[in-house]
Amino acid sequence: MSSRPRALGPLVALFTAGYLAPYLLPTVVGRLSAGLGLTPAQAGLVGSVLLLASASAGFTLAARVERLGPRRAARIGLGAMCLGYGSAALTASVPLVVGGAVVGGFGSGTALAVAAAGIAAQRDPHRASTLGLLTVSATAGALYLTLPHLGGGHELPFASIALAAAVVWPLTGGLAGGAGRRTAERQPRPERPETSLSSLPHRRSGLVLAVAILCWSMAQNALWGVSGRIGLTQAGLSEVTVGAVFAVALGAGLTGVTAAGALGSRLGRAAPIGAGTAIIAVCVLVTSGAESLPAFATGEVLWNVFYPVVLSYLLGLAASLDPRGRWAVLVGSASSLGVACGPVTGSVLSEQAGYPGMGLILCALLLLAAAPMTAVALHTSGRTLVPGSIRRRGAPTAAVTEIPIPVPAERSGLDLSTTA
Repeated sequence: MSSRPRALGPLVALFTAGYLAPYLLPTVVGRLSAGLGLTPAQAGLVGSVLLLASASAGFTLAARVERLGPRRAARIGLGAMCLGYGSAALTASVPLVVGGAVVGGFGSGTALAVAAAGIAAQRDPHRASTLGLLTVSATAGALYLTLPHLGGGHELPFASIALAAAVVWPLTGGLAGGAGRRTAERQPRPERPETSLSSLPHRRSGLVLAVAILCWSMAQNALWGVSGRIGLTQAGLSEVTVGAVFAVALGAGLTGVTAAGALGSRLGRAAPIGAGTAIIAVCVLVTSGAESLPAFATGEVLWNVFYPVVLSYLLGLAASLDPRGRWAVLVGSASSLGVACGPVTGSVLSEQAGYPGMGLILCALLLLAAAPMTAVALHTSGRTLVPGSIRRRGAPTAAVTEIPIPVPAERSGLDLSTTA
């Protein structure tokens, strides 16, 4: 990764475009079920395939962004998003919709990989990632409020994502073109391929973090994947009301992002990760047992307040393990794998143990995942970080190790259909 900081605006825009598809997956999955006659399980499987495609792009490009050139990689990703999501919006054929979702998902993962690598090289990565989360949360929240009033069907969500990619395309001119290749030429050829784990720093910590965040994401998104059904069937709410709750929750998430930016490195990383995950586990219990609007809304809103706070520190820890951003991309992709497994896990657990029983199991899994993540934070940080450490040290690498950075971690598919 070049030490020269990348332009902030294009990275934030690319982050937003790549993150938008996973964030809108709740309404995409619900409309696939209602509009194309798919069962809830089949619609959720399409969402899981999309997320798996996104994760595979992250794993594939973790060490290749600089080799391809950020501008070229970003345009490949955005082009795949326009092609995939656009074609899915223009057809009612299930195989073609699935194919478009796969192509678009790979494009989203490519865009996110470029954004994650570029943000990790920023002098102030926390500011860049906070802006990205604020932008994508606001955009997704606005779409959640707008799309229900524009008609049904799966076309509008897919078209919205494709349009976002098209809007961001001109901004990629601010990304580096061949700088990555020139940087690679100046460096000695590594003895082993860059994509092997043996070439990465902090391998043990990175692997532990990747496995733990996979479980962390799977537990949360197992509930997220059936939250619509909890609201519709257990709490007895309408689809419009459930959508409004999600929009409010995303708006509350902006508060969480702002709080994470304000806290910065004052509390270190271990405390926000450990305590924040414990609070999220309680929110999972509240949501899974909700039988009324107040309980359902409370669980969802508080959950979305603390989720981005923990995410910013958790995946910021990944960015600190490698200033070239490779662990940031790999850990983010591991999170995507966990997210992709979430809907299936939630469906199986809810069928076998009911929603409250599922919540207890997921709560326990979250607490178990919190232990190794907190241990990695303590091991790599060594001490509580204090404000001003960036200014005293001054180097770009120090900025990455001292300030947390969130990278993509998608939210899973959510079934808003009226069937359980």
